[in-house]
Amino acid sequence: MAENEELESTESESRQKILVADDEASIRRILETRLKMVGYDVVTAADGEEAVEVFNKTNPDLVVLDVMMPKMDGYGVTREIRRTSDIPIIILTALGDVSERITGLELGADDYVIKPFSPKELEARVKAVLRRTISKDVIIPASGSAASSSASGKNSKNIITTGVIKIDTARRQVFRKNERIRLTGMEFSLLELLVNNSGQAYSRNEILQHVWSYPADHRIDTRVVDVHISRLRSKLEADPTNPELILTARGIGYMFQRIN
Repeated sequence: MAENEELESTESESRQKILVADDEASIRRILETRLKMVGYDVVTAADGEEAVEVFNKTNPDLVVLDVMMPKMDGYGVTREIRRTSDIPIIILTALGDVSERITGLELGADDYVIKPFSPKELEARVKAVLRRTISKDVIIPASGSAASSSASGKNSKNIITTGVIKIDTARRQVFRKNERIRLTGMEFSLLELLVNNSGQAYSRNEILQHVWSYPADHRIDTRVVDVHISRLRSKLEADPTNPELILTARGIGYMFQRIN
C-alpha cells in the first residue's frame, strides 16, 4: 500500500502542472477535467488575485488565463507573473476583441485561444506551447567569473555568437556579454528558428507553423508574430527602432542577420 502511494506521489510530481484561471465555474470544471484526462495536474483560480496567490504557491508549468476576471484582470495577472517568471501563458479572449489579444501578447503572453473554444483546441495549444518552451535552465555563475566565461564562451558547439549577443541553444539562454537576457520560451524558440537560418526570410504564417505549431490552414491573427518580434527586438537590439539583428524582409516577413 505504501509503495503504491509513493509511486502515485512520484508520478504526480513528474506530471506538468497547469493553472487555469477563469471566473466562470463551468469553464474551470471542464478544463480541469479534460486536462487531467490527458495527463496534467491542474490547479484553478476564480479571480485574478487568487490566480497570483495560487501561482506563487504551486509553481505551475503553464497558465491558462482569462482576460476578464474580477479583483484583478488577466493583464494584471500577466504583469505579476512576468515580474518573476518566464513560464508560458495562454490567454483566453473574446472573439471580436483584437485589442485584448494584442495587449495580452505585449505584456508577455505566449499564445491565445478565442472564446468560445473547444477543450480539444485548448489541449492542442497547451501541448504545443509546452513542447516549445521546455527550459533547460541552470544556475548562472556570477558575471565575470571563470565559470561564467566558460559557460558562455565561443568554443562551445551550443553557443551562437553574433556581435555582443551569445545564444546558448542547449540551455535555451541568451547573454549580452556575460549578462543574461530573460526571454520567454516562445521568444527563445522564435529567435532560435531565425538564428539557425540566418539570412533566410520567413513569412508570418511560416513562423506560426514552425514555432507555434499551427497547421498551415489554421486562421490566426499573424500579429502574434509581430508582437513577439517587437518583444525580441526590445530585449536584443541596441536600438529597437533601427534593428540590426532581426530585420524586416519587406513583402515576406522577418529574417536574422548575424553581426561579426
